Amino acid sequence: MSRTWKRKIFVAIALITIIFISFLIHRQFIQVSPTKLYSNELTPNSEVKSSSRIILSEDERLILNKISGWIHTGSFNDTRFASSANNSKATILNPRKKYCTGDKLTIQIDMFDYLGNRKTYGGDFIRSRIFNPTLNAGAPGVVEDFNNGTYHVHFTLFWKGKVYISLLLYHSSEAVSTLWKARDNDYGLISFMGTFVNRNQSIRSPCGFKRDSVQDVCEYRPVKGDDSFYCIKQENFDCGSLTTVRTSNQNVTFLRNTEKPLFNSENIAVDIKGDYNDIDVSTCRASTSSNLKTCAIGMESPLPSGFVLQNRWRPVFCNFPDMTQEQMYACLKDKRVHFFGDSTMRQWFEYLEKKLPGLKTFKFPHMAVDDKNNIILFFNSHSHPFVTARTHFVKGSLHMSDEIDHIAGGPNYVLVISLGQHFRPLPIQLFIRRVMNVHRAVERLFLRSPDTKVIIKAENTREIKADMERFSDFHGYIQYLIVMEAFKDLPVATVDAWDMTIAFNSYRVHPLELVVRNQINMFFSYICS
Repeated sequence: MSRTWKRKIFVAIALITIIFISFLIHRQFIQVSPTKLYSNELTPNSEVKSSSRIILSEDERLILNKISGWIHTGSFNDTRFASSANNSKATILNPRKKYCTGDKLTIQIDMFDYLGNRKTYGGDFIRSRIFNPTLNAGAPGVVEDFNNGTYHVHFTLFWKGKVYISLLLYHSSEAVSTLWKARDNDYGLISFMGTFVNRNQSIRSPCGFKRDSVQDVCEYRPVKGDDSFYCIKQENFDCGSLTTVRTSNQNVTFLRNTEKPLFNSENIAVDIKGDYNDIDVSTCRASTSSNLKTCAIGMESPLPSGFVLQNRWRPVFCNFPDMTQEQMYACLKDKRVHFFGDSTMRQWFEYLEKKLPGLKTFKFPHMAVDDKNNIILFFNSHSHPFVTARTHFVKGSLHMSDEIDHIAGGPNYVLVISLGQHFRPLPIQLFIRRVMNVHRAVERLFLRSPDTKVIIKAENTREIKADMERFSDFHGYIQYLIVMEAFKDLPVATVDAWDMTIAFNSYRVHPLELVVRNQINMFFSYICS
């Protein structure tokens, strides 16, 4: 038998196997008997409580407690007592006459409220960045909160030339506290409507993460893990006939009227002015970046994890090349790469489709094959929730933990995992549960195949004009911290999309191709170093 025919047979077997696994997992959809109807009404009241709480396990509770400890919580009745960027002050600590590349720069922020009173507690969400538009350069800062209204923002001066400073009060501590409490209220910000299909008939049915209907419901859950999605069971329609789900914003808010002004556009991401101008940086010593090793799995990523110069992301702990097409093919040869996540993860898949014309694409399952180089790429969405104006086809959306459990693993297998954007308008306990279910699946994968490569793509920033209650970058930042905390005990690599998008000054849920290219180049370094 010729080599070409062997490759074609291999691809056919791979397709059949994936379809068969999808069928087996969808058999897990079951009908649940009627449950008690809860009389909880969704109203614009921050005291509304969920009737369907997730009971966290010990390891999940530890993560929630750690994250909660970083957030100031309190109540207020007057927005004039909230942090004001215009009244606050930023000052360079220990200013120098001369700055050199590699030097540290610390700026102190003293926070004041709208009445001009000194703040006595912390918790403000500050986005810090240094930049130089001429050099296409940028770097995030690290904010140190003293919990008394004073902050130190730490920067490293990475490049020679002008350095401009941006300190944005993205949310006051009062807004942060409000968002944190509101997110803990309920699932009611987003509605889910499923469509069941039986031959030439279809019917729509309410769905969601709460099992609170007097009617029979269909439960969709992973094989391992308590992470269920429900739809009201419709007569003459099997639970497995759920085909699509569509979401929409409910006319609901968990913000009190006194809290809503905190999220007016003029109070979001406001510049904190400093008593300084731009800084001139000189080269006073030889650069050490050329001595850095190539990025590899197992390296620890510090804060900040890198910077941008000449539109190229430069990690502070490793180096990676700008991959050519030939190098991409060589790196991916004989590999099976599974991309798991949302549309920001699909951007990676589509980027490779565009850059590697030898790939032949299939839409269901979503995969790309190059039989000449024995390459197979898979994209799998992370299953419910998908918060999008478009109808989402659920038959290809299996629980990520189930997908991982059906991967054999080995030295030629690569998994890339991303979770975040679609979970922002839902209770944080749901996100923690999903992350830990995936974490446990990766643990099981390493037990059977410790040489499998796993890369975490962190969540990225998004539009500043988004609905803050549902999609604020504060929610994204908390989720970013949760993922980093959850996976720190496993031998995985991280592509820090959060730091990258801040450095690039990106305010797009789908970053520009320039940003994606840098993410992909770092990914290649991890899997081929």
